[in-house]
Amino acid sequence: MTSPDDREQQRLAFLASAGLSDAVRAPLPGDASTRRYERLTTADGRSLMLMDQAASAESPPCDPSWTPEQRHAAGWNAVARLSAGQVEAFAAVAAHLRAVGLSAPDMPALDAPAGLAVLEDFGDALFARVIEAGQDEAPLYLAAVEALAALHDAPTPDVLTGPAGDWPLQVYDTTALQGGADLFVDWLPKLDHGLAFDDAAVADWRAAWAPVVEAGEAGATVMAHRDYHAENLIWLPDRSGPARVGMIDFQDAVRAHPSWDLHSLLQDARRDVPVALETQALDHYFALRPEVDRTVFMRSYAGLAALNEARILGIFARLIVRDGKPRYRQFMPRMWAHLNANLKQPGLETVAAWFDRHMPKDVRA
Repeated sequence: MTSPDDREQQRLAFLASAGLSDAVRAPLPGDASTRRYERLTTADGRSLMLMDQAASAESPPCDPSWTPEQRHAAGWNAVARLSAGQVEAFAAVAAHLRAVGLSAPDMPALDAPAGLAVLEDFGDALFARVIEAGQDEAPLYLAAVEALAALHDAPTPDVLTGPAGDWPLQVYDTTALQGGADLFVDWLPKLDHGLAFDDAAVADWRAAWAPVVEAGEAGATVMAHRDYHAENLIWLPDRSGPARVGMIDFQDAVRAHPSWDLHSLLQDARRDVPVALETQALDHYFALRPEVDRTVFMRSYAGLAALNEARILGIFARLIVRDGKPRYRQFMPRMWAHLNANLKQPGLETVAAWFDRHMPKDVRA
């Protein structure tokens, strides 16, 4: 494992090769990932970002040829089809987003084997922050929907080509979707010791979600950012149309159902989106894509949103229990509220019945 001092020497050598030895470096706060960022200010006043994704002990990303059994044997990144922090993935997804007219950071310097890149700096105008500062949230959310509609209307290649080489855009399939849902039954009992799910309960859980995950895989027709929400979108008002939405943190992109990024945006774990705005945003999406059957789409929207909320509750429980990050508990009531509302939608009766049997009402709040 590379020591902190050795890693700093790698960073210094990379910055020197990029002509940025004299840049002033300011670390940015971290998130739940293993990446770190620094803002670089050059002598002539330009602002750039250093992305540092050091090689780690993460399990490998999924080989497209692997069977579900091989993926489970390889580890979580292969099950969920995560990029395992590969900078090649970030570079390839960014190149595709820019090619279809959307805003992803340019990369003026890159050393993918070392896990280092210099990125265009989109600034600090995260949707969540500018809304907190008083900006009307509706235009931002409608612009985010326009960016998704543009992405969904663009061709979706099986392989993305970027400056660090090709990267497969794999399907967010049954194995990945069910694996995500299973985080709930794996980790909620570790957080709340009053819960216990025996083998029969887990088997019923998987059977209840089966129609949702099957529909999710069958409908996987577009690129999904996969973490599309107000903390990962940056407002760029000097640009036009969908390009006003600066995208970051998209390295885990997959081919998925077009509802995935919509419910990630509109049923956010970190901030409340008014129901009226969710409805307005969905109306806007269907107006932009009139060929979409709204009734069929919304059935998958509710099902996949509920599955994602169960997945996120499992992730939050894991972050609290395993990783010692209790701050994620504050987001759980919002996720429960979204999940409880979605369980009332048509097509989720079997899943709702599972929760009624196995999850006390006082826990689901």
